[in-house]
Amino acid sequence: MTGILCDWLNREVRLSRAVDQESFSREFSSGYLIGELLNKFELQDDFDQFSQSRLASAKLNNFSRMEPTLQLLGVQFDQNVARNIMTEQHGAATKLIYQLYVALEKKKKAGLTGVAMDAMRPSAHAKLKGVGTEMYRERIKNLVPRQADLSLQQISDSFHNKAKNLENKIALLQFAKQEQAKKIQEGKKVEDMEKKIIEKQKQNEIMAKIQAAIVQIPKPMPQHTVKAIEEQKLLRKKKEAENTYTEIKRFETQMRKEITLPTKLTESMLQIHEREFTTPAITELLSTYSDDEYIRKIQKRLEEDTFAREQREKRRRKMLREQLIAHEAQEEAYREEQLINRLMRQSQQERRIAVQLMHVRHEKEVMWQNRIFREKQFEERRLKEFQEALDREAALAEQEKIELEEQALKEKQLHAKLAAERAEERYKKHFAISWEVVEQIIDLVTKIGEYRTLTNNLIPAKLMRDWKELFLKGKPIYEQAEIDPLPTEPTPEQTVELDKMDLLDEKDYDEYKVLPTDMA
Repeated sequence: MTGILCDWLNREVRLSRAVDQESFSREFSSGYLIGELLNKFELQDDFDQFSQSRLASAKLNNFSRMEPTLQLLGVQFDQNVARNIMTEQHGAATKLIYQLYVALEKKKKAGLTGVAMDAMRPSAHAKLKGVGTEMYRERIKNLVPRQADLSLQQISDSFHNKAKNLENKIALLQFAKQEQAKKIQEGKKVEDMEKKIIEKQKQNEIMAKIQAAIVQIPKPMPQHTVKAIEEQKLLRKKKEAENTYTEIKRFETQMRKEITLPTKLTESMLQIHEREFTTPAITELLSTYSDDEYIRKIQKRLEEDTFAREQREKRRRKMLREQLIAHEAQEEAYREEQLINRLMRQSQQERRIAVQLMHVRHEKEVMWQNRIFREKQFEERRLKEFQEALDREAALAEQEKIELEEQALKEKQLHAKLAAERAEERYKKHFAISWEVVEQIIDLVTKIGEYRTLTNNLIPAKLMRDWKELFLKGKPIYEQAEIDPLPTEPTPEQTVELDKMDLLDEKDYDEYKVLPTDMA
């Protein structure tokens, strides 16, 4: 609807300013374009006194001057409509321009001018509209606020907005300070965590060094208990003792098989073998014996045992080192697992928060789409209601026009009927008066004829004067009723006879007063 009106105003009417759907209410809020529209159709003669300003006094002047013209066109316009247009209420200007469009098109088809329309309006309606215009101007003065009040309101609003912006800036600064303080606290927490982790690593390294110094086999798996570790140590010691004992036995058997020496030499050699860890001069003792081959074998055996012991120690140290490395790897894996678990918990929380944020964003999107859809529905409903209201107003206007035509026809019929009744009443009145005069003339003529017949054409002058007096006064000449004796409540006929007697007595008295002296 607004687009159609904009097209009509821009193409056909061609106002001084082009209007569109977005600025429609704002352009017509001052009333200047409405006055220009009326001036284009030669209805607003005082358009030169309209103002394009948007001040309250200019708006009041414009809307006060256009009100009689709108009332002349039959457009529904009052102070409430004017206030809605001034305050740019949605649909107020569109409705008024549509009504103007309908009224101006009717005027254009009828080919009437503003003077002709004003002349065709009844005088009573014109007076009533004039009174309504004065009341409208007084009411709109009370409704429209003064420009000083509006200026003060704008100034107070600007200061209020500045105060609100200042409060927002202060709040933002406080929030930034709080965020900075939170970041500093978080940085301190991270530093403390790093220090704790470094201290813990140092403690772990120190503990590892201590364990390496005391040659303590660490637990292979973190889930083993202290009791299981102790049992494992005891089993390892038992195995080492059994291995040592079996090697000694094996060495003794080999020695018995290979060497066939006397029993004393054997016993002395066995004692030497038993004291191999505590006796430093073994080669000197062996050199006393005569068997060089045997000595060489024993020396070779001792060298082999020494080499085997060194290899065993190397293997043992290697195994301990590998166990320490495995223990450190397990500790590192455990720390990494704890860190991963912590990071996973944080990442799960982050994912949960992200899911919640996505859900909230989706809900906001749905709410936004629902709001847009609801706004569209409201707009369609408003347009539909506006169109229905316009159609209803058009139908009411048509019905009112038909009713006015029917009322005018009824008034014409009633006027013709009343004119006919008045004419008939005048005719009856004139007929009654004429008939009464004719009857009196006939009565007088009859009375005169009767007396002339009885008195040989001689009628007393006094009697003739009495008859003339009664005739002139409209009283009947013949007697209507008996008045002797007179009742307490006389009838109308008796009253007429009494009036006749009074009239004749007054006439006789007047004649007596004017009689000459000699006759008296």
